[in-house]
Amino acid sequence: MSRLTPDEIRRYSRHLILPEIGMEGQEKLKDARVLCIGAGGLGSPLALYLAAAGVGRIGLVDSDAVDESNLQRQVLHGTSDLGRPKVESARETLTDVNPQVDVLVHEERFTAANARDLLAGYDVVADGTDNFPTRYLVNDACVLLGKPNAYGSIFRFEGQASVFGHPDGPCYRCLYPEPPPPGLVPSCAEGGVLGVLPGIIGLVQATEALKLVLGIGEPLVGRLLLYDALTMRFREMRVTRDPRCPVCGENPTITELEDRSELCAGSTAESGAPAAAGEGANGVPEIEPSELSRLVDTGEDVLLLDVRYPEEFRICRIRGSELIPLPLLTREAGRLDPARRTVVVCHVGIRSAQAVRYLRGLGFRRVENLRGGIDAWSVEVDPSIPRY
Repeated sequence: MSRLTPDEIRRYSRHLILPEIGMEGQEKLKDARVLCIGAGGLGSPLALYLAAAGVGRIGLVDSDAVDESNLQRQVLHGTSDLGRPKVESARETLTDVNPQVDVLVHEERFTAANARDLLAGYDVVADGTDNFPTRYLVNDACVLLGKPNAYGSIFRFEGQASVFGHPDGPCYRCLYPEPPPPGLVPSCAEGGVLGVLPGIIGLVQATEALKLVLGIGEPLVGRLLLYDALTMRFREMRVTRDPRCPVCGENPTITELEDRSELCAGSTAESGAPAAAGEGANGVPEIEPSELSRLVDTGEDVLLLDVRYPEEFRICRIRGSELIPLPLLTREAGRLDPARRTVVVCHVGIRSAQAVRYLRGLGFRRVENLRGGIDAWSVEVDPSIPRY
């Protein structure tokens, strides 16, 4: 006798008439437990369609609150949710989509300390994270605990998806053994993202999660799906297990989980070593927005060097700043005066820190990073500067 109620039979009728799913498959979905790490751009379509499909338990891990800049792509949340924890907003939306689904929220960061406990209660993990330290931690936890990972990532107009940590395939470290150097790859907040892009990649992740639960089709194991929204093209790349992989290889060196948050910001303070006086989290000399404001107001000779993209410069700028986008700095640095006091500005202080390191390597000794970038300047000095 079926364990589906009459209400569930009506709700999932289009699944039930598919031979590949049927009553037995829908019961598998009802029993399934999927953990979504991130309730943002990727997590929104992912969780929405898992709930609509009838996945019995959906877990959401996220410590952020809803911000206005999220609404362009994070369709789990609305204007009325601004300031609310994302997991609470998401639970409300998902429960409205399907009240028969159990939504468990974990309003916390995914860390080495809680990873094992969080993953223990779930069958499949869906990685919707937006930073490298957490992405590597999710991968390592899934491999060590034997949980398949429906992976997705997005940037600007491109996305990728795969299934890692499956017994028959590779893991994320087989493809990318180590994270990139701090500041080399900008985040979506720094580089931007097309609002519809996470919808496409998140739905690929949801599809893979459902296939893994149902045991049907050919999952993206050993295959990396690459998507370019500008050309509307999908490509596929084969990925094989690396016998030298530090976590899933023949002689693994990663056997315990470790937080590596400093990989994101290059922070010495976060790793436990105190930063030197005047040195910020990015390991370069920094100046506070209030101090820079004082220097500007008193007419001190300071070059404000903005290394953002021209599109960002058109949104807002600090009066008197000069634009040299970071990719052009190697070509244009020769026209700057190494003896002049220079403060480098970007959106939130990451690209500018990279520029400071480069200029100091050229012999610039009076160059500093604006702590927090133009975003902190807007909050702490000039609220007429729009935040983005």
